[in-house]
Amino acid sequence: MEELEVIPQETWKTKALVIGGVIGLLSGLLAAYLLIQRAEKQNQMPELSAGEGVKLGVLVFGLLRQVAVLGEGK
Repeated sequence: MEELEVIPQETWKTKALVIGGVIGLLSGLLAAYLLIQRAEKQNQMPELSAGEGVKLGVLVFGLLRQVAVLGEGK
């Protein structure tokens, strides 16, 4: 018979936090890079208007909400 390896609870939590942190870091760096590219094309300093900031916040909130429901199987 095969024995199933029991993974300690803290191990999967740590892995989830590390993976989430890396994904957040990479997506943040990509967003900053794209913002810089846009500013360089327009020959001006990178800036976000209040409207763009609100749109970005709503987008991020929607993404987090979708990740939260991902495991529910709906």
